[in-house]
Amino acid sequence: MQSQPVFLMCPPEYFDVSYIINPWMQGNVRRIDNALAKQQWRALYDVLGDHATVRLVLPQPGSPDMVFTANAGLVAGRRFLASRFRYPERQYEEPYFAEWFRDRGYEVSLMPRHVPFEGAGDALLDRGAARLWFAHGHRSVPGAAATLEAVSGREVVPLRLTDQRFYHLDTCFCPLDGGHLLYYPAAFDGPSRREIERRVASARRVAVGEEDALAFACNAIAVGRRVIVNRATAGLVEALGRRGFEVLQTPLTEFMKAGGSAKCLTLRLDEP
Repeated sequence: MQSQPVFLMCPPEYFDVSYIINPWMQGNVRRIDNALAKQQWRALYDVLGDHATVRLVLPQPGSPDMVFTANAGLVAGRRFLASRFRYPERQYEEPYFAEWFRDRGYEVSLMPRHVPFEGAGDALLDRGAARLWFAHGHRSVPGAAATLEAVSGREVVPLRLTDQRFYHLDTCFCPLDGGHLLYYPAAFDGPSRREIERRVASARRVAVGEEDALAFACNAIAVGRRVIVNRATAGLVEALGRRGFEVLQTPLTEFMKAGGSAKCLTLRLDEP
């Protein structure tokens, strides 16, 4: 019997928009409805828990974005490469995540402080080939690629992000089961789009339009043939359905005020 996928989440006890480090936060400082955020987080937890095992890391005061566990680092087997956040506001999270993994027997390594790298926000394993998609342009830097290759044991494919609204790779790009891909082409520069198209056949690419992109439909949790999102248009649900995927929608509007959605709130732990 195949074991369930395993994900890490962090309860939103201290979640808020306390500073501005991405365009989504503009106008939303101290405007989080915490009760609604907790309700939406719990609904995501329950939906994910129906199809996967969910582990928890304790939230910490002074780290309102710790709820976005995707940014903790890169998991590869029993190895964990901890993130080095570009902005000081998020650097307080780093030791708590490193400690969580170290306490559970992972081999924990750190990117040098002068090499910003923001974990599974910018580094995503392909689900059909031995490659790691890696984005730079806003948060992580190209210099992280060599370390990522060494830790993951995979070819690293660099991609450049050009739209400030899509500041992490996982806001506009989601590898799906069997080598399929959900992505927003306009978030990338021309050479990166061509690199994606060269490596992923057109029949396996699902390109979303701006409406779905701005609803963070690409910030999706892929669990086998299920795709969990904040919201998706009927056209996107149909396009994924034709490829054998079921879309599960659960509103995450409070977290979008901080620039995150379903995928941002989770980190997959059982990566090969």
